[in-house]
Amino acid sequence: MATYFEIICGIIALFFAFYFYFTSTFDFWKVRGVPGPKPVPVFGNIKDVMLLRTSMCAYLKKLWEEYKDEPMVGIFTRKTPILILQDPELIKDVLIRDFSIFADRGIPVHEKAEPLSPHLFNLESQRWRPLRTRLSPVFTSGKLKEMFPLILECSKHLEQYLDNLVAKGEPIECRELTAKYTTDVIGSCAFGIEMNALSDEDSEFRRMGKQVFATSFRQILRFRLRQIFPHLYNLLGSIMAPLEITTFLTKIIVDTMKYRDDNNIVRPDFVNMLMELKKHPDKLENIKLTDTLLTAQAFVFFVAGFETSSSAISNALYELALNPEIQDKLRQEIKEHFEKNDGELKYDQIKDLTYLDLVFRETLRKYPAGPLILRKSVSSYTFNNTKVSIPEKTFVWIPLYAIHHNPDIYPNPDAFIPERFNDDAVASRDSMHYLPFGDGPRNCIGARFAVYQSKVGLITILRNHKVEVCEKTMIPYVIDPAAFLLAPKGGIYLKLIKVES
Repeated sequence: MATYFEIICGIIALFFAFYFYFTSTFDFWKVRGVPGPKPVPVFGNIKDVMLLRTSMCAYLKKLWEEYKDEPMVGIFTRKTPILILQDPELIKDVLIRDFSIFADRGIPVHEKAEPLSPHLFNLESQRWRPLRTRLSPVFTSGKLKEMFPLILECSKHLEQYLDNLVAKGEPIECRELTAKYTTDVIGSCAFGIEMNALSDEDSEFRRMGKQVFATSFRQILRFRLRQIFPHLYNLLGSIMAPLEITTFLTKIIVDTMKYRDDNNIVRPDFVNMLMELKKHPDKLENIKLTDTLLTAQAFVFFVAGFETSSSAISNALYELALNPEIQDKLRQEIKEHFEKNDGELKYDQIKDLTYLDLVFRETLRKYPAGPLILRKSVSSYTFNNTKVSIPEKTFVWIPLYAIHHNPDIYPNPDAFIPERFNDDAVASRDSMHYLPFGDGPRNCIGARFAVYQSKVGLITILRNHKVEVCEKTMIPYVIDPAAFLLAPKGGIYLKLIKVES
């Protein structure tokens, strides 16, 4: 009998220990006077997000609606306090004015479990700063101009591929179509490698790209393990087999650098910049420059470069199919541009396509790459004009999707209205209310490149083709709650029809 009693007491004690562990931080925002919803043990405030019942985009949008008059809101992911900023001045403080205090994204880097995770997007400020400085020259306007003929070459391959697809007369999954194009662009411009995603259905690079953003049970389980038990996850890294993409990409980058070195080949691209870093490691103080670290930088440019741009193009096509009058107006602008420029598309003239720019910016408003912008304080901080102080290592979220869908900023936010980005309309809004590429020193390093490859892709598709909805088109658009970045559930299927140029 005593044994049973002891077992019951042990279970009760264990229950209270777990309860205390998961609720020990729950007064964090209350004592600081920051409003927010009541958290629950184990899940905090993101139970529905963790159980894939809703997307992070939808959750943060709903939170904004509930606390729209508050400059900041405090929530918990499991037991971790998260501060969500809603006031544009506070957002500007974090991203720009007091950037040095919020230079980290707060994304854990697991170098054993994921050797390609210490890349420019994830890295803590100590390694991020020198690497960003050294890699930035690859993304200047001058370098992009040199790469532009390579983007055009890929667009011609896209045109040929479209002719074959249209001839079949079947609905086209536009995310896969545009991902093949952007994969080829990244391969040619950044790595000097023919990735052949458009011409080869079995392209290894396209297959690897799909793996990174797959939403399989295994991927989700790995992601949750990394989130909830980071130390265990890193410990397991030493016994887990490396991901296929780690082995594949490391070999590609190392072999490419060696081949160029042996044959004195110099190209104005990303791999060349990595080679320069390898030759002059002394310029990166306190950084151990390994082949894996160099490959990690190539990895993030590869996956971010093809995925975000292909999403932007396919989302734009989706909206143009739903809004044929906008599509016709844009195609007319494209047609007039080619007539005026002898059927050629030149780097310096992309900016002349002003309506295309409005369409593209409205696409990024409605469908930003992700639901939020992450930051983590590197020291304690008191927010301006408030009494709210946070300690070192506090997570701060800027709810990007919620801001872009706030009806007080963008009336009728679910409507697709390119004119929102006319000069007068832009001047009337706070700059912190449109952040598709972030802002401040840690904004997207490849933003200019992404814009150009996306616009060339849209021009190529729309110049000679009309996009229409079909029986497989998802209406309304449903965000996949399992996706890492903002992505539609089930893809974007549209019908493409050849038109006279």
